[in-house]
Amino acid sequence: MTNRVVISGVGVVSPIGIGKDRFWESLIAGKSGVGSISHFDPSGYSTTIAAEVNDFDPLQYMQKKEARRMDRFVQFAVASSQLALADAGVKMDEVDPYRVGVYIGSGIGGLGTLEDQHKTLLERGPRRVSPFFIPMMIANIASGQVSILTGAKGPNSAPISACATGTHAIGDAFRMVQRGDADIMIAGGTEATITPMAIAGFASMHALSKRNDEPERASRPFDQERDGFVMGEGAGVLVLESLEHAQKRGANIIAEVVGYGMTADAYHLTSPSPEGEGAGRAMKLAIQDAGLEPAQIDYINAHGTSTELNDQFETMAIKTTLGEHAKRVAISSNKSMMGHLLGAAGGVEAIATALTLQQQWIPPTINYDHPDPNCDLDYVPNEARQADIRAALSNSLGFGGHNATIALKQYSEGSSVEE
Repeated sequence: MTNRVVISGVGVVSPIGIGKDRFWESLIAGKSGVGSISHFDPSGYSTTIAAEVNDFDPLQYMQKKEARRMDRFVQFAVASSQLALADAGVKMDEVDPYRVGVYIGSGIGGLGTLEDQHKTLLERGPRRVSPFFIPMMIANIASGQVSILTGAKGPNSAPISACATGTHAIGDAFRMVQRGDADIMIAGGTEATITPMAIAGFASMHALSKRNDEPERASRPFDQERDGFVMGEGAGVLVLESLEHAQKRGANIIAEVVGYGMTADAYHLTSPSPEGEGAGRAMKLAIQDAGLEPAQIDYINAHGTSTELNDQFETMAIKTTLGEHAKRVAISSNKSMMGHLLGAAGGVEAIATALTLQQQWIPPTINYDHPDPNCDLDYVPNEARQADIRAALSNSLGFGGHNATIALKQYSEGSSVEE
C-alpha cells in the first residue's frame, strides 16, 4: 500500500511577492515583476532587464552571522522553507525529526559567491579567498542549511537538472513520502543568478529578451513577438506530507500530489527535442501515474519560457499528449509575470498550480497580444479566469534535455483517483 501525499504548506520568495498571499494576489492581478537590473551595472549588456526580488531582507529569517555565510540562493531557500513550515503549521519539536526530509535543488548554485571570490582571488590573492567560499557556493548547500536550521534528519538531497530542478525535487520527495521513507518532505527549488556572468552567458546564447525599453512587457510566452526569456530569481518550497500524518495534525490541506513523470530528450544541449517529444512523454507518464485520463486534466501550468522553440514545442507536446482535449484545457505561464527562475521555477510554479486548485482561479499569461499560429491553444490571455479545476499538471523542461511533470488534484477525503 502506498501513501497518499498532500501539500500542507507553501513558502515562496518571488519577484512578484514574498509569502503565499502576496504571491497569489500578484499572480491573479497579472502583475509583472520585471524591471531594470539593479543588482549590478548592466551598461554594455544587450539585455539590461530582469525579474529581481527587491524587498527581501534575510535578517527576517536568520541571524546576521548566518546570513553572511550564505549565498543569496541559500537565503531564499531558508526563508521559503520557514514560510512553508509556518504555513503548514509544522513545529519541528512536535514531529519526529528522523521522519522529516529536505529535497531542495538549484540549477546553478552560488554563482554570485563564485564571481565575488574569483574577483578577490585576482585582486587580493589566494590567501584572501573566504574559507566559506566552497560551502557557500555548492548547489546542495540549500538542502544542507535548511536541514541544519530546522533539525530535519530524514532523507536529504539536492537534484540539479537546470530548469527542471524544482519539479524533480518535488517529484522525488513525493516518491519518498508515497513509499513511506518520510512523513514530511520540505521540497522545492531556489536560484539567484541575476549576476554579471549569468546575464552575459545567457545573452551570448541569444536566449534573453532584449525588450529593454519595455521591461514589464518583455516576457511574453506563446506570443508571436516573443524574443527570449527574462531572468528571474527566488525560491519555492512546499511541505509534502502523507495524508495520514497531515490528518492526525489537523493540517489545512492545499492540494494533493498524485503523479510524477520524468524523461530525457537525448537530443541537444539546449534545444528541446522536435515536436516536444520528451516533454510529451513526461506529461503522459505523470497522467498515467496519477491514474487519470488525459481528458481529466483541466489546467496545465506550462514551462512557457517566452522563447521561440520552447513555446512552440511545448504546445505540440500538449497536443500530442491530450489529443482533441488539448483545445479545451486551460494553459498559462507564470513566467510572463516573474520571469524564468531557472532551478526555482518548478518550485514556485508548483505552488501556483496548487493554489489554482485550491482557489479555483487560473492565473493569466500576460503580454499575450499577438497570437502565434504555431501556438494555438488556450493560454488564458491577460486576465485571470475563474474555473472548475480538479486536476492539473505543472511542466518543467531543462537544458540537457531534462523533462519533469507533476500531476496535482483538488483535495478530497475520498480516493485520490476518480473512479
